[in-house]
Amino acid sequence: MKKEFYSNGKLLLTGEYAILDGALGLAVPTKYGQSLTVTPAPNNKLTWTSLDEKGETWFKTSIEIEKLLEGNIETSGESVNNVLFNLLKEAKKLNSNFLSNTEGLQVETKLDFPRDWGLGSSSTLINNIAQWAEVDAFQLLWNAFSGSGYDIACAQNNNPILYQVKNKVPTIEPVNFNPKFKEQLFFVHLDKKQNSREGIAQYRKMNFDSQRLIESITRLTLDISTTQDLATFETLMERHEVLLGQILQSKTIKQQLFPDYLGTIKSLGAWGGDFILAIGNKDTPDYFIKKGYRTVIPYDKMVL
Repeated sequence: MKKEFYSNGKLLLTGEYAILDGALGLAVPTKYGQSLTVTPAPNNKLTWTSLDEKGETWFKTSIEIEKLLEGNIETSGESVNNVLFNLLKEAKKLNSNFLSNTEGLQVETKLDFPRDWGLGSSSTLINNIAQWAEVDAFQLLWNAFSGSGYDIACAQNNNPILYQVKNKVPTIEPVNFNPKFKEQLFFVHLDKKQNSREGIAQYRKMNFDSQRLIESITRLTLDISTTQDLATFETLMERHEVLLGQILQSKTIKQQLFPDYLGTIKSLGAWGGDFILAIGNKDTPDYFIKKGYRTVIPYDKMVL
């Protein structure tokens, strides 16, 4: 029988690197995500096709089911092929029945968003494979890769969440984050894909009081998630941005790229790429478009 799975994309509004060390983060699932469809096939192979948001194939591979069942595949390196097969191998370790009793399979994935947007092409894939294999998606993530897991939590939830992880035990709390000023919030893509692992490695090099940072970010997250006052929200976001800038010994994105912008700008996730949050007004999209940043998405069109 044909099986279909779907996972939401993600954006991390607060927490950034500190969420890796146990700080509380505010995360939102996006209206963009990824689907995975599994169809039986008679050829003793797993044929995998990945489609982008335009429906065009960006990756395709095929492997004998028997090799997957035996784990008889080499998965060193970071090619798409190796990452995929490693995920399937780890899923098989978590559920020995996965991929058993089948002659062959055709698998198709379809993204709702461009791959360079950073909304979770990997996390949505991991969560979809976990659903298909009937295994724990967080365990699959941590067995195959690393990370805080907030993106997996967004993949599984249809509302904003407060997320915290300690000793690989995630705590997920749905939160009624629906600010009355949300029409003044915009997500702007910087047209640059940021390597999260490089950003994390840089963060790890820094010498700072991690416990103090965790406490500060957690307090800011709680305040940001509950305020309904725009001026307070902006002040808190600016504090968050300045605090992380001090830790990373880096200028904020506003200082680097948009010093003449009249509103507040907040980095999201790994600094220097993917989306930023801009707080402004009806003129905000025009400001960024004139600067050459053409992907400006209002809050309501992005957040689930």
